[in-house]
Amino acid sequence: QVQLVESGGGLVQAGGSLRLSCAASGRTFSSYFMGWFRQAPGKEREFVAAIRWSGGRTYYADSMKGRFTISGDNAKNTVYLQMNTLKPEDTAVYYCGAALRSGSYGWAAHYEYWGQGTQVTVSS
Repeated sequence: QVQLVESGGGLVQAGGSLRLSCAASGRTFSSYFMGWFRQAPGKEREFVAAIRWSGGRTYYADSMKGRFTISGDNAKNTVYLQMNTLKPEDTAVYYCGAALRSGSYGWAAHYEYWGQGTQVTVSS
């Protein structure tokens, strides 16, 4: 079992920044990818970024490149998502996920464990 707890969401004006954190506990050594997804009302869960727990290779959705940065601290079992130049369309609940196998890091169904989510609201 892997437990994930997100934090760092909130209300920010357009152009601002937020850093989300995802603290993992339990069998964290068995996680292959850690990923961030987001879900806006009425929309499907959307891939944002992922990181390989071992080695630190990162992956991004094309629309997030240059604005969002995913990073990990293995010693703290924590993954971060630095979000800059936020736009109103970034408003969503952001979820952290853990995948135990290699493969489709951008596919939500590939992740076995999820956090409860943290709300990010960007005002115009």
